[in-house]
Amino acid sequence: MAAARCRASLPIFRPKNASPITESSRRFARLLLTQKRDSSSAVNHIPMLQKLLKAPSSKIKSTLESEFTSDSTEFPWASLVSSLNTSAPQKANLIIEWKLEKLAKEDRKNHDCYIQLLSLCESIRNLPIALFVFSSMETEGVRPTSSVFTALISTSLSSRNFLTALSLFEIMEGSESYRPDSDTYDAFIRAYANSGNKTATESWLTAKRDSGFPVHARTYGFLVHCCIKSMAFEDAERYLDEMKLEGLMPDEPTLLNVLLMYCKQKNFGKMKEILKLILNLGMQIDRFMSMKVVELYVQLGVVEQLEELLEMLTRYEQSLEVLALVHGAVIRWYAEKDRLDDVEYCLGRMVKMGISFSCEEDVQKVICLYFRREAYDTLDLFLESIKDSYKLTRFSYELLGAGYRRAGLVEKLNGLVKEMKEAGLA
Repeated sequence: MAAARCRASLPIFRPKNASPITESSRRFARLLLTQKRDSSSAVNHIPMLQKLLKAPSSKIKSTLESEFTSDSTEFPWASLVSSLNTSAPQKANLIIEWKLEKLAKEDRKNHDCYIQLLSLCESIRNLPIALFVFSSMETEGVRPTSSVFTALISTSLSSRNFLTALSLFEIMEGSESYRPDSDTYDAFIRAYANSGNKTATESWLTAKRDSGFPVHARTYGFLVHCCIKSMAFEDAERYLDEMKLEGLMPDEPTLLNVLLMYCKQKNFGKMKEILKLILNLGMQIDRFMSMKVVELYVQLGVVEQLEELLEMLTRYEQSLEVLALVHGAVIRWYAEKDRLDDVEYCLGRMVKMGISFSCEEDVQKVICLYFRREAYDTLDLFLESIKDSYKLTRFSYELLGAGYRRAGLVEKLNGLVKEMKEAGLA
């Protein structure tokens, strides 16, 4: 059954003439034997997260008190609260309560401090505790401002409580001290844009203009995002044209959304243009976006141009994660074309750059290529080179076993069976 699955999914048994180990293979082997890898450092809020997860709820505030002698504004509170909220929401609430109690103790009547607390409430989408923070602020004699109300509205919108957000907006409209400002309108525009409600988004844009506030690049970005999300690509292009006429430069999120739009439209020319602009501006693309770009190359049958893409991304110092994904796509294409020398050159190039080859699909395609070319010695070197970054799965072991059995390599097959038993897979 295992061998049958291998034959059905990956073409390892197609007849192929054996070829001697080339000079490219020898260079590749030398590189593999000298490969080194570095480990990444931990995020700085993780130790505190682990400590709070272990502590009982009754000890959260005392733990925080012992760890932080001051408010520690530089600490990544949003990351800590968001991470804690996924598994222990009550403890996330206790952090906000502790910070609120410290404000009262220290008699800090600073609007920015309360806005930061409301922002933490927004990050965990907790409207009740945000209302508690707002009420406590008023109890301490701190009068609300437009910014404070807007932060509370943002929390309401993030928790999908549009009715409360609209009620707060009406309160602001009837006030002389904290009337809606540009950020207030943007909060509604952003929320409706994220939900893909194009009609409501455009209505709030009109309301903002009618109130005398200018439309900034960020506001246009929300509209472009909404149009792309609702597949209204022509409207997205129209808003981009409006931005150009007003001399506004799209911000990074907007440019990345436009890149995604051109990928969805399969518009290769415009995709390349916007990608070059993003890179020229010193921006980074993430794994998701790089996957969409690579998928477009594959869908349009221009995989051979991935080498050009890889050179460009390398020149603009994109992340190793992104480069690894494109390297993998290039190797996968060469493997499917039975171009072993090119595969080994690319693998060696990855080694030189300190990039791990760890995608299961790519590893299996390369294994199949080695079997088709009957390059068993170099296959051993390849497997040795990836053992620190890739743990062989049961399917990969079965793939190797089927190949060794087909080639009559009994000694290698026996060694593989032993290795599978040690790994608990046999």
